[in-house]
Amino acid sequence: MRLGLFRRRTHGAVIDRLHGEIMAAARQPALYLEHGVADTFEGRFEILAAIATPTVVRLAKLPAPGPELAQELTDMIFSRFDDALRETGTSDVAVPKKMKKMAAGWLGRRQAYAEALAASGDGALRAALSRNVYAGERAPEDAATGRLAAYVRRVDASQANFGIDDYMKRPVPFPAAAGGIDGVIG
Repeated sequence: MRLGLFRRRTHGAVIDRLHGEIMAAARQPALYLEHGVADTFEGRFEILAAIATPTVVRLAKLPAPGPELAQELTDMIFSRFDDALRETGTSDVAVPKKMKKMAAGWLGRRQAYAEALAASGDGALRAALSRNVYAGERAPEDAATGRLAAYVRRVDASQANFGIDDYMKRPVPFPAAAGGIDGVIG
């Protein structure tokens, strides 16, 4: 996967919308308050990786322009990470090093979450979330890990019947993360 931060986007409006929807889902207070995700730059990176994976993986598997949308969406996510690092005062010398580390982390997480979502049961997903989102501080059996795994599964399921036209024209129905609330955000 290449991260073309300065490539021209051919699907700008769609990518802006998809990115905005993913960011809105990742900013839900319940993820930090109820699911125990650290409200830090790293915690937000982790939850974004977990929530964006179903969308990016599904887009990459769809017919054209799905793979191109998946790449442009990934590029947009990393462009915003670059902006965020600079806004937090990270030096121009340190930004490329941090971005390289984040890109490697993103690729590993995307693969781990995609494989876990394809597997039956929640064991692999809980283990990946425990290892990445909670930095091993919460066991896979922990209640917060289970709630987050259930939420990531709901995110994945919400897009199960989405085709390329849906991604191009409709909002992605990200479910609400708050316990006991059915519905979608947006």
